[in-house]
Amino acid sequence: MKKNIGIIYGGYSSEIIISEKSKDGILTFIDEEQFNRYPILITKEKWCAIVDNEECIIDKNDFSFQLNEEKINIDCAYITIHGTPGENGLLQGYLDMLDIPHSTCSVEAAAITFNKFTCNTYLKGFGVAVADSVLLRKGHSYNAPDIIKQLNLPCFVKPNAGGSSFGISKVKEGKDLVPAIEKAFTESNEVIIEQFIGGTEVTCGLYKTIKEEVLLPLTEVVSKNEFFDFEAKYTASKVEEITPARIEDKVRDRIQSISSLIYNILGCKGIVRIDYIISESKIFLLEVNTTPGMTTTSFIPQQIAASGRNIKSVFTDIINDVMN
Repeated sequence: MKKNIGIIYGGYSSEIIISEKSKDGILTFIDEEQFNRYPILITKEKWCAIVDNEECIIDKNDFSFQLNEEKINIDCAYITIHGTPGENGLLQGYLDMLDIPHSTCSVEAAAITFNKFTCNTYLKGFGVAVADSVLLRKGHSYNAPDIIKQLNLPCFVKPNAGGSSFGISKVKEGKDLVPAIEKAFTESNEVIIEQFIGGTEVTCGLYKTIKEEVLLPLTEVVSKNEFFDFEAKYTASKVEEITPARIEDKVRDRIQSISSLIYNILGCKGIVRIDYIISESKIFLLEVNTTPGMTTTSFIPQQIAASGRNIKSVFTDIINDVMN
């Protein structure tokens, strides 16, 4: 009998538009001959399964819904919400309480990785190189000249909890720092300001099951914009994505080794993507993505294709692993 897989998308942040695209990708990646696939939209206004363009309200008591007078229980949730509540542990906690298996990491790991400053500071204690940074909280005072003195210019200003490059600015002149901070605060209650590190940007996808560890080929990211911003991420003409990355084998192996270590330290589960900058032969962590984008042109599908693996087989392995 086929298991029911809920593909959870939507969310409460600006990333909802990317989440919907990821849902569309995952619908094609999950083998319909082995699983029943149900897109489930979660927003602040409603929770509903979308079946034949009809909305079926989710019963939050057990995460079920009614379809043609039949109660549909979800056997496994594949979370593809980028941002809250699917990337920061809130949804994971809810599903754990209902004893519903899901595709991503634990509450603790999700909470840590969603907070860029906390995650990078934590991993720094294990010897992972990260950029110097400053954390600001909404409503707290800060001194812009002191920040510039500490980090130098240019620097990056980012929402501390968010993704898809919403609210990010590269600041080159002192007069632009405060407006950039205000922009980032529109996406998050915390803002992280990071030292600029020039170099080659790469990203590493990986997953682990009971049976195996899979380290996917790295992708090199060459943005035609000032940096890998929202436009570059989602406009093909604005970025060149090269898989496998044009780096030495020993550097590739080192990045994959660091990625495997980070996966274990954080207690990750399912497919994870970890981003880096290679600068003067030194490898700096940018961020850990526990619910990476899954559009048909996203990094992970590219890397799976480059590895020679069948993407439906990959998703089948991951789903079966989390249900066992």
